[in-house]
Amino acid sequence: MNSITRPTYSTYSDRDLVSNVTVRLVSHQEIPRWNKLVSAYHYLGFHGMVGERLRYVAVVDEQWIALLGWHTAALKCGVRDRWIGWHPEVRYGRLRLIANNTRYLLLPERRVPNLASRILSLTLRRLSADWTLIYGHPVVLAETFVDMRFHGTCYRAANWLDLGSSRGYRKTGNGYQWHGSEKHVLVHPLAKDARSLLRDPTRHGELSTTKGVRTMNATALGSLYEQLKRLPDPRKARGKRHRATCIFAIIIGALLCGARSYLAVMEWGRDLSQAHLRRVGARYNPKTKRYEAPSEATIRRMMYAADPERVDRLVSEWLSSQTADAGVAVDGKTMRNARGDDGKQVHLLSAFLHEEGVVVAQRQVDNKTNEITQVEPLLKNVDLTGKVLTAEAMHPQKATARFLVKEKQGSKTPITNGRLSGSVLRLSKFLISSGLQEAA
Repeated sequence: MNSITRPTYSTYSDRDLVSNVTVRLVSHQEIPRWNKLVSAYHYLGFHGMVGERLRYVAVVDEQWIALLGWHTAALKCGVRDRWIGWHPEVRYGRLRLIANNTRYLLLPERRVPNLASRILSLTLRRLSADWTLIYGHPVVLAETFVDMRFHGTCYRAANWLDLGSSRGYRKTGNGYQWHGSEKHVLVHPLAKDARSLLRDPTRHGELSTTKGVRTMNATALGSLYEQLKRLPDPRKARGKRHRATCIFAIIIGALLCGARSYLAVMEWGRDLSQAHLRRVGARYNPKTKRYEAPSEATIRRMMYAADPERVDRLVSEWLSSQTADAGVAVDGKTMRNARGDDGKQVHLLSAFLHEEGVVVAQRQVDNKTNEITQVEPLLKNVDLTGKVLTAEAMHPQKATARFLVKEKQGSKTPITNGRLSGSVLRLSKFLISSGLQEAA
């Protein structure tokens, strides 16, 4: 393994190595390294992953010892589908609730008893929560296919169920082709009632990605659309089907109403009435004679292409115009599972309205500084006239007070020490977590 630095854990006993291993998501910057190692050392190589996907790395002393890749489940698998007992139409809608372990690679040359099953168990404990964070919905079943020449010992040791063998077909284009290589089909429920959740069509509400998401009236959505007209279209001219302003309005409206994934944003847009869609300039389909919301892929591309600072500024201005709230709070939060280019966790400083709990401005705090230096640029474009500003005890500084008095007419804008509980960074957290993986 000449591509891996000689490990410091080489002196660990087998028992210590197993007890000290941890599993985490691979950051966006680590994806090329992950791909390269799997391609070089896994017997199947690496040719990419399909659909929703997550990459994990198992580490000891921050050194990589194993890699795991998960993506969208197989479209059809006879023994799995019979075990679940779902109708084909239900399967189409619930397939996203199954994650397929497409790659599992142990890097060390040293063989350690129980290490592989331990890593697999640690991954399964966090898999559904990570999937929810990145994609806005849980996974309730894990599956994998093991070549017949292997027994799948680590999976069986981690209490996976052997459902039988596949028939030896693979998906090719719009059909299936027989390749003659049957595989063991193993599954592991991630919820006690996984089979019922997957096959019972009456339990759809429990799995909805828009559960708890609010709506927005047509007037508010229309005014947001007018505000977002000032944003430039970051896309290339070719292939446009939806107006940029319409896409931005649906994205921002959905996120402000509680959507926490690309899929939830898309569903929020599709649930809008025809009057709402017309108000935001949605595309009119002459064949169906209906206004249509953009797809998840279109929303995802726009999110990646947008200028976040410019969007944030315009949305902050719009939010300020929509409320008469007399209080603005300044608070910082470290984003869980979100890391910057240097591998350190992302820390955001935000200004939000007391009553609504809506973020009106936000900035990422560089690791080389602290929140105190970021208050001035954070509040520069926030209207504080007649408002009370609350912040933590560290913020009443001379420089901050001078900025508020001279530039923000702060004689009427007192700073008070306050600590607000709860997270009001839903929009921020989604934007940050969306960059954890390629798609993820």
